[in-house]
Amino acid sequence: MPPVTALPEGHPLRTGRTSTSPLVLAARCEPVPHTPVWFMRQAGRSLPEYRAVRAGTSMLEACWTTDLVVEVTLQPVRRYGVDAAIFFSDIVVPLRAVGIDLDIVPGVGPVVAEPFRTAADLERLRELSAEDVAPILAAVGALTDELGTTPLIGFAGAPFTLASYLVEGGPSRDHARTKALMLEAPDVWDALLARLARITGEFLRLQVLAGASAVQLFDSWVGALSARDYRASVQRHSADVLASVAGFPVPRIHFGVGTGELLSEMRAAGADVVGVDVRVPLDEAARRVGAGTALQGNLDPAALFAGPEAVAAQVDRVLADARDLPGHIFNLGHGVLPDTDPDALARVVDRVHARTAH
Repeated sequence: MPPVTALPEGHPLRTGRTSTSPLVLAARCEPVPHTPVWFMRQAGRSLPEYRAVRAGTSMLEACWTTDLVVEVTLQPVRRYGVDAAIFFSDIVVPLRAVGIDLDIVPGVGPVVAEPFRTAADLERLRELSAEDVAPILAAVGALTDELGTTPLIGFAGAPFTLASYLVEGGPSRDHARTKALMLEAPDVWDALLARLARITGEFLRLQVLAGASAVQLFDSWVGALSARDYRASVQRHSADVLASVAGFPVPRIHFGVGTGELLSEMRAAGADVVGVDVRVPLDEAARRVGAGTALQGNLDPAALFAGPEAVAAQVDRVLADARDLPGHIFNLGHGVLPDTDPDALARVVDRVHARTAH
């Protein structure tokens, strides 16, 4: 494990506030008092108090408003008693921070005004500095103070997913332009992902220095690739991002959607914890990843719309699949859906804690 002294004085891992939290212990495959629980997209989405505080504020504006970021990040911790807070932000924030003209369109997602299509477009991606994200880092610091012994998870989007937004100009089902660029202009593709890896890696590093006790790298759309293309054209860039925080004693979680065939490659990129979506049971994911790696997941977010007894049965099934894992962080197989009943999430937290308490 990297030395704790690599962190600034006062960092919650260095002072010991979060170093023995269930999330950090599980990520390190060490004994835990109970299986830790947090939910992707728990900061906001389904909470009525989130909708109230966000009323009249765009998503990107909210991401740069320090007090709002702090409040929204804390809301699910207060309501559910989850074992970690996930920083309220969006994966395209660092792109906006370096000057890319984009917006998050309600009901659509990130939309880029001028998509990237040629080598000349790469010059629009400059390096990220702390000044570019100062209000965001201020929120991280404030959250560290507020959360006490509950760890804050910093996060960023992985190079492939960010590249897909830049190349496609927005969300895509088939990622046709992205794959075409990767295959026909490998030098341009490689240079694009290398620049994105530096931006993303610096964003994660700054979040850790500001107080994050763990990080998660989201590769939302990398499941569109074959294992061969991932190894040839993507893996080393994700590895560079994860390496940017390898000098700190923070767990590194790597998650993607539809990545059942990529799990071992994602682990090889440098993850301490591999996130598993709903498509692969955790015991099978463990076989694919290899011994000694903690896993995160993987209750189906849609299952939360079933009745309490059915949800409880699904929670128990996930826990049974995770029974022999060296480390397990309970989560959904993707993010909380907007119309999810908050009480259903609260019941999941209570059940996981009760069923796994030692």
